[in-house]
Amino acid sequence: MKVRELGEFGLIELIARTVGKAKSRDLVVGIGDDTAAWRTEKSIQLGTTDILIQNVHFTLGIATWRELGWKALAVNISDIAAMGGKPGFAMVSLGLPAETEVDNVVELYRGMKEIASKFDVDIVGGNISRAPVVIIDVSLVGKASGSLLTRSAAAPGDQIAVTGYLGLSAAGLKILKSKRKLDLKTTAFFREAHLRPCPRVAEGQVLVQHGVKAAIDLSDGLLSDLTHICKSSRVGARIWTNKLPIHPLLESAFKKQSLGLALSGGEDYELLFTARRGVINKLKKVMSSPITVIGEIVDDKQGQITLLNSEGKAVKWNETGWDHFKSPGLTRK
Repeated sequence: MKVRELGEFGLIELIARTVGKAKSRDLVVGIGDDTAAWRTEKSIQLGTTDILIQNVHFTLGIATWRELGWKALAVNISDIAAMGGKPGFAMVSLGLPAETEVDNVVELYRGMKEIASKFDVDIVGGNISRAPVVIIDVSLVGKASGSLLTRSAAAPGDQIAVTGYLGLSAAGLKILKSKRKLDLKTTAFFREAHLRPCPRVAEGQVLVQHGVKAAIDLSDGLLSDLTHICKSSRVGARIWTNKLPIHPLLESAFKKQSLGLALSGGEDYELLFTARRGVINKLKKVMSSPITVIGEIVDDKQGQITLLNSEGKAVKWNETGWDHFKSPGLTRK
């Protein structure tokens, strides 16, 4: 069997089985969630890593080096946010062609420093190696004060909610790749959504404070990431397509494509979480970002999502989200 046949998430499951159960009793969460988590004397430590590869995750003709720096650290910070934690220390490993301009590397780190300062992250080390293309590999350590948000804690009867809007990053990618001409303000809005996402760190901590147990950040697309929760929690889900939070600019610029971008686009780095109705009503009053209820967790059809329209009729949908080995095309960004 080839990796492309097994797929990214099937490969992760195989690796987890091969590695086996951890021996340390301090481990709280292992392979398969947004971060690993382990106990220390004073807190729970969180660790995550993510990699951006030229011509797979980005092309230099679209993103600036400073934008790449921001995004490379942002996607890791978002993983910490999805666990309800606080990011702390980052290590950055680079693979660079020998002809890379030094000024570009400086710009990359300026982008990282910008978002690091926003979230009180210190960049403390890493590694540099020669490579045929640009590779940016970030590892980030954070901590959680007590309870964690995980993919395996959703329960039947929970409502499904998301922060912010869906589909903006994927729309930004489409605009950047096609060089579609929109007014400057709208173009800048979508570019920001795709290349300078702002992780929901504060929001993740508020979720924990209000007793929310299940969450994930939206990196691979709503349907793909919600499926991760459903499989980990052994539940099913119903989503009402007419309730998805779609920004007016997205509806205006993409019309018929807006629903697909919201369902399967990915890289919004919003938080998707589940909780009882009363908890979500309280969260709506205290959250700094919009919260939208888009569906509910059910106890049948484990690991599956049913899409319903405004009339309650099932909607067929084939696209799920990003998979590094199964998704078509060579470049994601």
